[in-house]
Amino acid sequence: MSNRELRFTPEAQRNLKELEASRARQGLFKQVRKTLGLLETNLRHPSLSTHLYHSLHGPNGEEIFEAYVQNRTPGAFRIFFCYGPDLISGKKRTQVLTIVAITAHP
Repeated sequence: MSNRELRFTPEAQRNLKELEASRARQGLFKQVRKTLGLLETNLRHPSLSTHLYHSLHGPNGEEIFEAYVQNRTPGAFRIFFCYGPDLISGKKRTQVLTIVAITAHP
């Protein structure tokens, strides 16, 4: 199990809060939470289908990756993230994933 922390951009926080507040999208919100949990613990989980997303760059020019929340669904949701900035506290290093957006596949 990896030591990983998730951080959210203001846009990603807004995306997550909108899903949480919508009664009609509670099933989707649950799927998003499951995917976020997998990103924290197992980036190589087959259901994530994580891959580099070439059309976007992070806040400081970082590579952006895409993880699947849904598959084979019209308007399937995705989580876009980048690596960093990592945290070092004493001898312990924590890898940080910055969640850039949680949205329907563009």
